[in-house]
Amino acid sequence: MRTLRILAVGRIRTPFWQQAATHYMERIRHNCRLTETVVKDGGAALPPTARNADEGARLIAAMGPTDIVVCLDEHGRNMTSRDFAGFIERLTENATRTPCFVIGGAFGLDKSVLQRAEHKLALGPMTFPHEMARVVLLEQLYRADAILRGAPYHHD
Repeated sequence: MRTLRILAVGRIRTPFWQQAATHYMERIRHNCRLTETVVKDGGAALPPTARNADEGARLIAAMGPTDIVVCLDEHGRNMTSRDFAGFIERLTENATRTPCFVIGGAFGLDKSVLQRAEHKLALGPMTFPHEMARVVLLEQLYRADAILRGAPYHHD
């Protein structure tokens, strides 16, 4: 069974995004061990740079020594769903390390977090709210697992 981890800034507050996230987490957990760690948002009164630094310190503190850090970043690598499935398969070949997908807050990820990344992944050329990004990531993780299992979820 694959082990995956999501590390994100801030809880999902919008009910429909929370419902969608819960839906995909439940589906993923039938075939994968998925954990989610949420760190507190930076102070809303802080300027964006200070807020990112604050969130970045929390994210780095929450990372484990065996995490394979995969940051979601608009400048990251774009992949098809099949490519992403292959990427997941390669990352999970070594059972001693865990892929850890990191999602920033409203202002993205601090450079200290991006420097810690072993991989950077883009969800596409557009920018998404972090709540939506989390749902898109969860759906793609579920889709990748379905592709790897040969389940009839993904259609080329």
